[in-house]
Amino acid sequence: MWRLERGSGGEMTLSSISRVAAAVGLEASLRLFPAGDPVRDAAHVALLGRLRARIHGELRWRTEVPLPVAGDLRAWDATIAGLGFVIGVEAETRIRDLQAVTRRVNLKQRDGELDHVILLVADTKANRLALRLAGPDLGGVFPISQRECLRALREGHDPGGSSIIVL
Repeated sequence: MWRLERGSGGEMTLSSISRVAAAVGLEASLRLFPAGDPVRDAAHVALLGRLRARIHGELRWRTEVPLPVAGDLRAWDATIAGLGFVIGVEAETRIRDLQAVTRRVNLKQRDGELDHVILLVADTKANRLALRLAGPDLGGVFPISQRECLRALREGHDPGGSSIIVL
């Protein structure tokens, strides 16, 4: 463990990573992301389309907007820009780990120089349960209600904060 913590443990296999994680009470998990051009599935595109259909025509909608950090491959699924505000949109068709999603969104907002964030979630039973279980903990991160946010965007205004929208 000492060598691993200092980066001198050599190459690790997935098996050894799993054993080390188990030894410290963690479960190893691996996620892969495409380098270069992003690949989105049809459900993801449809979810973004449902939000876009609800915003005022004068607001500028852009998809796959890279973060302004050299060498950083992260991107917002979409951004919504109006007079004096820019909102990052992170779309989730299936929430597997809401805490990880929230952390990822917060880091992207910090690094992405945007005013607010919309966590756009597909309206499924599993996603509604995940949001319900998180309860009021999300209110500090996403203080604007879905109704308020959608009303402001429909009218072409800044919603005044971050929000979770379930569509």
